[in-house]
Amino acid sequence: MPGPDSDQRETAVTVHNRDGRGPVMVVCEHASRVIPARYGDLGLRPELLDSHIAWDSGALPVAQGLSSALDAPLVASDLSRLLFDCNRPPEAPDAIPDHSEIHDIPGNQNLNAAERANRVTTIHDPFRDGLQGVMNRFASPPVMITVHSFTPVYRGQTRDVEIGLICDSDERLARAMMSNAADHTARIVRLNDPYGPQDGVTHTLRTHALPIGAINVMLEIRNDLIRDAAAQTAMVAMLTRWIVAACADLGVAPPLKVST
Repeated sequence: MPGPDSDQRETAVTVHNRDGRGPVMVVCEHASRVIPARYGDLGLRPELLDSHIAWDSGALPVAQGLSSALDAPLVASDLSRLLFDCNRPPEAPDAIPDHSEIHDIPGNQNLNAAERANRVTTIHDPFRDGLQGVMNRFASPPVMITVHSFTPVYRGQTRDVEIGLICDSDERLARAMMSNAADHTARIVRLNDPYGPQDGVTHTLRTHALPIGAINVMLEIRNDLIRDAAAQTAMVAMLTRWIVAACADLGVAPPLKVST
């Protein structure tokens, strides 16, 4: 059986608020759990196709909220990370995962070179090109914010961190957000936790932001904190305050215009 939300779509990327005029762009690489019918169910049970191994649940609504609040274009994936992880380079072993956490992915095992190349050309390349096309519309490097969510329990271990501010070699925005998270004592906020650059998770930042000196951060939000619309709205409001204050400290101009 095809996975949840399966259809015949093969589009890899959607740009929301394409004409956003703020100095920020938002990216959501793991926005979707869609697996087109031709891939079947990859040999997985339905509950796994709706779990964190297939997508970052809650991440897209938060990304859309930030896009609206910051008047920023949003680049979002249309297909499940199980087919191709758009936050990985094609050569990465986990770009087309044959296992995720403790689960084997039978439909991704023993792929031949042509099958792997097809995933790259139909998923990775359009997403990369769509993202770069949005970046090229800015007169100067935009602030890049990528939005992810993570599971509270991973490999049987409970994670107490609630919001991770992930950065690679450019720590400016992550550290400025930490400094401006005046109410973060109500949340457990950490730098490079539960993931960091050593885990290969900063591919989008490394590929699109760092080479042009764009201020950037990757947000990791524990998915039990953004399960419904009310929680997502509250998270967007909190993150927007941190982002606006941090960008102001970093001299981002023109000033961010926050819509409420």
